[in-house]
Amino acid sequence: MGDYDEDTAFLGQTGPYFWTTFFLLNSVFITTGFNGLYIVFIGATPKHHCLIPEVNLSMEWRKAIIPFKVVDGEEEWSRCSRYRLDVVRNLSDQGFIPGRDVNVTELGQEGCLDGWSYSRDTYQSTIVTEWNLVCGDEWKVPFASSTLFVGYLIGSLISGQLSDRFGRKKVIFISLGAQAVSVLLQSFSRSWVMFCIIYLFVGGSQISLYISAFVLGTEVLTKSLRVFFTTLGAFLFYCIGYMTLPWIAYCIREWRTLLAILSSITVVYIPLWWLIPESPRWLLSQGRVEEAEVLVRDAARKNKVEAPAVIFKESEKETLPPPKKYTMLDVLKSRKLRYITLMSLLLWMAINVGYFGLSLNTSNLSGNPFMNCFLSATSEVPAYIVSTCLLKKCPRRVLLSSFLIIGGGLLLLIQCIPDNLQEVARALEMTGKFGFTMAFSVVYIYTAEIYPTVLRNVGIGMCSSAARIGSITAPYVIYLGTYNKFLPYILMGSLTIGSSVVNLFLPETLNKDLPETVEQMQECQG
Repeated sequence: MGDYDEDTAFLGQTGPYFWTTFFLLNSVFITTGFNGLYIVFIGATPKHHCLIPEVNLSMEWRKAIIPFKVVDGEEEWSRCSRYRLDVVRNLSDQGFIPGRDVNVTELGQEGCLDGWSYSRDTYQSTIVTEWNLVCGDEWKVPFASSTLFVGYLIGSLISGQLSDRFGRKKVIFISLGAQAVSVLLQSFSRSWVMFCIIYLFVGGSQISLYISAFVLGTEVLTKSLRVFFTTLGAFLFYCIGYMTLPWIAYCIREWRTLLAILSSITVVYIPLWWLIPESPRWLLSQGRVEEAEVLVRDAARKNKVEAPAVIFKESEKETLPPPKKYTMLDVLKSRKLRYITLMSLLLWMAINVGYFGLSLNTSNLSGNPFMNCFLSATSEVPAYIVSTCLLKKCPRRVLLSSFLIIGGGLLLLIQCIPDNLQEVARALEMTGKFGFTMAFSVVYIYTAEIYPTVLRNVGIGMCSSAARIGSITAPYVIYLGTYNKFLPYILMGSLTIGSSVVNLFLPETLNKDLPETVEQMQECQG
């Protein structure tokens, strides 16, 4: 097969066709930004306490029936218990005054048998208030969050095969439609179980959309725009969606309506079917040379250049014998590969636990949850820009370890901040997110440079699976904050610092040729 880049060199490196395709494909990533983390708002837990039914109680006893507890050094109403209603009603009927005639702390307690009363200061409704996911059912919230990432894992495993068989463009728009329908159906969920099942489809369609659009961009765009697209464009447009989400959620405080609105936004992408091209490279791989030529000639017309009479050489139409296919078993055959893969898996897992953990934790921070989410998203913009610039000249190994130390080290410092300096703690967390985001963008390129061409897809696929395991774990790490608010920071910080040390044993790839075979791979350090 001929060289596609050489055959289409007459199109130039830029031009209206490439720039239009660049921005249209990037616009697709906006939906992944605001559909990926809406659980931060619809899964938020408002302040709550046991519901007091409409029974004959004096005003004094209505105020005293909920016991006080000390949580993180602050006194607040118990969220999961109340003094026994039959005892309190009997004391109220007899005219006793709590605190004067009766020591209420000596009374027996019971669970919230009549349900809960939720604050509506921030949210009108969430899945927590809808299905009472509190107290003994608190675990259901991180479980629901994890189902999205399980969907990511499933979608990432099948999306590549689907786009290889049916084409990049078709899978992009099928995924867009599936994502919109899934989110809309989720807004009609009648139970927590139904919500979680549909969330699997939301995750699967969303990661399929991201991967397919990413692949289409790398195949359609020229080398100069391809680098910009893969290192900065896709991430920045994802951030636009992420930054938009809190403002949509601020305006719509009811979770079902919020999901319906997010689903309906997908309608604006329908015209893109006629504007985004299929991948000529994929068409050539399927032997559809005439269709590929039609697309390239259309690109030449839009770029106002003249296409040659024959674009693709006759050799493009020849069927080559299929190359040897490598699997995960091949990774285990080499000692060098085993060590590199094991360390890479740990890196990807640690980075994803930290990145998604901090992203999901914004609703638990002090202050306005909408502003916290916006600041968390905004911190990613300079992170992507800075990391892209540094990658051009800085050693990958030192760069990645530095970012991990920044992210993990600042999280470990949060426990040292006094309670009266919550703004400082929030600033440390946002700066830590900055470090994780930079590490997130570096590890993709670093891993691709380490693995040889024959195993690059397999290696990155395994690392991506480890990343999904990390993101599935992240909600439970945040859930540990219900026992101790510093525990998630200690766990994420320690895991990240440990992975930064492991990273130092990986080979350096700056200014090195990409390895083509296993033999050309560099040895681990030390």
